[in-house]
Amino acid sequence: MKRHIYLFLLTALVTSTAVAQQSLPTASLPATPKRPVTDVYFGKTVVDNYRWLEDINSPDVKDWFKAQGAYTNAVLDKIPGRDKLIETFVEYDKLVSVRYGEIKKRGNLYFYRKTLPAEKVGKIYVRQGKTGTEKLLFDPTAVDKTKTYSVTNFAPSSDGKQVVIGLQEGGAELSTVRTMDVATQTFRPESITAVQGGEVNWLADNSGFFYTPQNSNDPKDPKGNLDTKARMHRLGTDPKTDPDLFSRAKNPDMGIRPDQYPITLMSGDNTQLYGELASVDRRVDAWVADPADLAKPAIAWKRLAAPSDSVRSYVKIGDQLFLHSIKGAPNGKVLVTDARNPQPSSATVLLPEGKQNISRVVPSKDFLFVILSDGINETVRQYDARNKQWADVPVKMTGTVYVEPYDAPRSNEIIVYVTSWNNPGMMYDYNPANQQLIVSPFHVPMNYPGVADLIVEELEIPSHDGTRVPLSLVYKKGLKRDGNTICFMTGYGAYGSSATPYFSRRNLALLNRGVILAETHPRGGSEKGQAWYQAGFKTTKPNTWKDFIASGEYLIKNGYTSASKLIGEGTSAGGILIGRAITERPDLFAAAISNVSCSNALRMENSPNGPVNAPEFGTVKDSVECMALYEMDAFQHVKDGTKYPAVLCIGGMNDPRVIAWQPGKLAAALQTASTSGKPVLMQVNYDNGHFTEDKAVTFRNFANMYAFALWQAGHPDFQPRAVVKK
Repeated sequence: MKRHIYLFLLTALVTSTAVAQQSLPTASLPATPKRPVTDVYFGKTVVDNYRWLEDINSPDVKDWFKAQGAYTNAVLDKIPGRDKLIETFVEYDKLVSVRYGEIKKRGNLYFYRKTLPAEKVGKIYVRQGKTGTEKLLFDPTAVDKTKTYSVTNFAPSSDGKQVVIGLQEGGAELSTVRTMDVATQTFRPESITAVQGGEVNWLADNSGFFYTPQNSNDPKDPKGNLDTKARMHRLGTDPKTDPDLFSRAKNPDMGIRPDQYPITLMSGDNTQLYGELASVDRRVDAWVADPADLAKPAIAWKRLAAPSDSVRSYVKIGDQLFLHSIKGAPNGKVLVTDARNPQPSSATVLLPEGKQNISRVVPSKDFLFVILSDGINETVRQYDARNKQWADVPVKMTGTVYVEPYDAPRSNEIIVYVTSWNNPGMMYDYNPANQQLIVSPFHVPMNYPGVADLIVEELEIPSHDGTRVPLSLVYKKGLKRDGNTICFMTGYGAYGSSATPYFSRRNLALLNRGVILAETHPRGGSEKGQAWYQAGFKTTKPNTWKDFIASGEYLIKNGYTSASKLIGEGTSAGGILIGRAITERPDLFAAAISNVSCSNALRMENSPNGPVNAPEFGTVKDSVECMALYEMDAFQHVKDGTKYPAVLCIGGMNDPRVIAWQPGKLAAALQTASTSGKPVLMQVNYDNGHFTEDKAVTFRNFANMYAFALWQAGHPDFQPRAVVKK
């Protein structure tokens, strides 16, 4: 990483403000030695000076991360305004008396997660009827008072008598699942470990459930999520005897890849058994079978949809199977076929491709809901499968619309939740039969300071190749476009995931401090359909960070901000975006946040979660894709003697998605290479993974990110004060 004296970096941090600087920690980090390793990829020689940091379990590497983390904490702890940010997060959190989430109806029982302001994580409750007296089912904080556990998932059985609960510690996501008897609130003796997200699917008779465990409970295990097996657990039996239903080993003739994640589940009405191969490829790869085959030695799988069919999702209503297809339709279309004999290639077009992009489809007992997007804001249409009639769902707000059935296979009772950049959101109960929206009993009014003064601008700006790219801006009323306003610009642009409008209390803390929030919509998302996704994918990935750069250039050119005030942020796959943006245009940013970031794409396949992501980014085994990976590798594009912006890299030691050495190696390279005198810090979270429900940890992490960036962008509330000598 670095052979740098941090005293020099940290005594040259102040931007052009009138605020003097206080002394910061004077101890320097230990030198990070270069131990070059040379690889040749299809004739291209690549030197990696910090390969040794990939040995995450090595004592030397552990010591390096501890030293980096300790120094970073010492610096961040001295930034004025950081603790006030945490107080603001807590204050805003208290303004909502209670939060409800993941509401699931079984019979007349309503199960849900409930979080009070004073609680770090949510608890699981149940009530009889929507307004009945609630009963606490499970409190994860009672498991061990010395640790912070949280519920990753809970799944009630169809009769509401049992609930499977997934439990994890420290944001690791790999969960232990157990089954609770609802009436007695007691757990069955057996438990199953290493279940990603605690996800399970109940059997039709509620005698057990399907699940797919990882091979290891260690998120750093390089083979932890390869060649996994979909299993079936019968309640009261030893999980060690759970049969393998669907896997590469069980089904060698299906061409299952080691990186694909086999899952089994029942259709909503329990009349069909599905086998799916989950991966980052969003095209469905699935089979269908008769549930009666579960009692047989082998399941007679029949093809439902292959990746070549380009089906994004499928839902069953009655005897019909509805397909969200992108084949020959980049904006999407809805097909319908016989569920008993699905034929995607000859399916009937129910809803043809239009100007709006189909974001997703959602079923209830008798209705299909199609969520449509104009690139940013969403609307919803509904289809009655009984009388074949279409209608619009009368949502009056603009923004993102979430449609969630309370109990999809058995009810038409719907939750509609709408939120936007400047609206905390409304939760409705919706009756599709009469198209009536009423405020849900689970809706809790939210009244935050400053929201009424927020302005939203939806723009389209020219990118490097002339393509018009959406850009969403949120700021306080009265903005002067004189280039003196700090702007926090964020982006993602991967997996076809669109940056749809959402309300964030953390963002509000910035907005109420006079900061502009800029949400970019670079290619690699799906704001403009499948073509938009493909235009930021593998060999076209440079469009992702070039769109981000173009957004920053537009904001500066048009007086919203300036290079000394612009903050860039990217998280996870957005690490490619922010990493390549600062290595391509280091002059454009005052500060950058590289959060749990994919920063060394060329070596991603050598991380535990790397092989499963090769379909999204590419593989070094292919000459063309390998060169694309090199191009998107921020670490490999760090150049000595360059004036880089201030950078905060963040890694979670419990992260199963992006291993901590990815942002760590980027920090090492930048610490050595940068000649700007601005700090490059590596924040190391030992109580977090890719994220966590724990509010205390989350508030601290975001306060650290924001305080660091605002310090570097010259916000007066975050400038160290000089010590006056007498």
